[in-house]
Amino acid sequence: MERDLIITMSTPLIKPDQLEYLINQFKKELTHFSEEEQEQIISAFRWAQDLHSHQKRASGEPYIIHPLHVARILIEMQLDAKAVTAGLLHDILEDTDVSRQELKDRFGPDVLHLVNGVTKINIVNVKNKTVQERETIRKMILAMDKDIRVILIKLADKRHNMHTLQFMPVEKQKRIARECLEIYAPLAGKLGIYSVKTELEDLSLKFLKPEVYDEIKFFLSQKKAERAEFLEKVQEEITSAALKEEIKVKVKTRAKHFYSIYQKMKNKGKELNEIYDFLGIRILCKTQTQCYTLLGLVHHLYKPLRGRFKDYIAMPKENGYMSLHTTVMTPSGKPLEVQIRTHKMDNTAEFGVAAHWAYKEGKNELDSFNANLLKKLRDINSEESTDFMNSLKDDVLTDTIFVFTPNGDTFELPRGSTAIDFAYHIHSDIGDHCLSAKADDMIIPLNKPLRNTQTVSIQTSANAHPHLNWLRFVKTNRARSKVRAWLNKHDNDVVIDRHIVAKKTSAPPPPQQQKQESEEKPVQNKMMDTSKIGVSIDKERNIMIHLAGCCNPTPGDRIIGFISRGRGIIVHRDDCSNLKGINDFDERKIDVEWENYSDKATQRFKVNARYVADLFSEIEGAIRKYSGHLISGSINETDRGDLEGFFTVEMNRPDDYKKIAKSIRTIPSVLNIQKMNQF
Repeated sequence: MERDLIITMSTPLIKPDQLEYLINQFKKELTHFSEEEQEQIISAFRWAQDLHSHQKRASGEPYIIHPLHVARILIEMQLDAKAVTAGLLHDILEDTDVSRQELKDRFGPDVLHLVNGVTKINIVNVKNKTVQERETIRKMILAMDKDIRVILIKLADKRHNMHTLQFMPVEKQKRIARECLEIYAPLAGKLGIYSVKTELEDLSLKFLKPEVYDEIKFFLSQKKAERAEFLEKVQEEITSAALKEEIKVKVKTRAKHFYSIYQKMKNKGKELNEIYDFLGIRILCKTQTQCYTLLGLVHHLYKPLRGRFKDYIAMPKENGYMSLHTTVMTPSGKPLEVQIRTHKMDNTAEFGVAAHWAYKEGKNELDSFNANLLKKLRDINSEESTDFMNSLKDDVLTDTIFVFTPNGDTFELPRGSTAIDFAYHIHSDIGDHCLSAKADDMIIPLNKPLRNTQTVSIQTSANAHPHLNWLRFVKTNRARSKVRAWLNKHDNDVVIDRHIVAKKTSAPPPPQQQKQESEEKPVQNKMMDTSKIGVSIDKERNIMIHLAGCCNPTPGDRIIGFISRGRGIIVHRDDCSNLKGINDFDERKIDVEWENYSDKATQRFKVNARYVADLFSEIEGAIRKYSGHLISGSINETDRGDLEGFFTVEMNRPDDYKKIAKSIRTIPSVLNIQKMNQF
């Protein structure tokens, strides 16, 4: 964790009279707690101040101001007294000499558990920043699994830290903001805490793309009075129409968040002055029935835009979010986004999982939505460390679609999921015996990505079973792990581990037959040499696959494996110089390939670029522009503060790489692109 802390050896930074003033002001925010709870919180405040009294942040503020802000955010999120107490004390195990036992003796095991949970995700004794980030997030997920309040305290901590990020060095600003945008903001969204999600997104944009942030801020400020007048008129029209139907409503007006405007500019390739739907209103009412009545009123007042209506009441999001969304065209020619929900739905949308957390009633349980999220997080936490971050981003924090069973049950899946993913999402046995699939009563290929709101049915057969090719197109981590597990258990000709497939091959045909076949078939561009001699491995089913440390093969490299006595299968790049020194290599070699193997042309390349937050997505977009498929990619910050990335792309034809490389060079931040192994 990046520490925003300066230790001072002088007298305490806050005088006694100043401390009493802060405490008296803070007490005014605690009136909804019992007297006993208030005493506990104030006791924690005094203790935290005593422990942090000689510490200040990089901003120059006394350090106690930070935990005080965290506690206030937790109160705003309607959390219980123990969470607020832990918020005040969340840094003491890391930044002071207090022991865990002393904390437990003062405030009990629950507060210790919460503070210890946050502390665990902050202290990681590793030197590599990438490993540190991954393991920090993993520890956070483990802590969440035991008590969801741990992540709520972390989000409150992150929210306040992002407001003071300007006092950190620029390179740390960007790294912290990027992590916030990739992990914490999406996680807040998945937990349904949209007020925190949008705030974290806007603050991340401020530090990652300050010029864009300032441009949007200036643009919106120019016509602020005009927009306010427009929204006030719309508000009056809707309120008046609702009263005629005897519906009492509360209308909130707003301009869209900076980050959502930036995403619209980026995704649609438009300049700021080409975007018109900056405005939105939110209509709050008492009942669900009134929501639909109000939708009809809004569509009567203004013309709805085609394809812009979403019903999250009939089909709530996985985090419990419920609302009606529509976009209408007003008489002035300005599009307007309208959200309609009950007051209770609005509370859930603002505070998400915090609104469902039942500690106030002495319960420790979550609703089914958030319990399902924790199950997903628990599942990916069991993955090997190299898979964890990709699984987190791709399976949990990604955009999702809703699909239905013929019985009307709703399932939420990552965008890009296939019928195989859907089958395994329902049950392992259905996935293992999936024979075919229908979407909206039409037969579809098993590898075709599903679309939002499709009704999907799976046909099974006792004789059907997973195929190696399924690993080429499944989207979810659950489906991939189930397919790998089945193949490892039932297919004696393959061993799958570390995203590598090792398989037996038959002995090469006689020379005469080889010659005849070569005359009949054109040479194909394959990653594997099919003439390798197979090795019997079916007598031992627990063989492990290891990547050679000498050449460090990465997805997309041409690779070769051999059976090592006592160590399983060792995988090298096929051009590794150490292969010549391996005794009996020809007798012990075995076919290996990456799970994403295909007969298409592949190319690995290296990119150097100036530091920007969205380099990965820009490169991925440049690749897709020429129908390329990104097999693997990684970007790391160098000691110089710029970026170095390694990518492997799959193409229909080898010549497509020239177009892709040219497209990547047009990205402003890219300094150079270097072709690596051609295969």
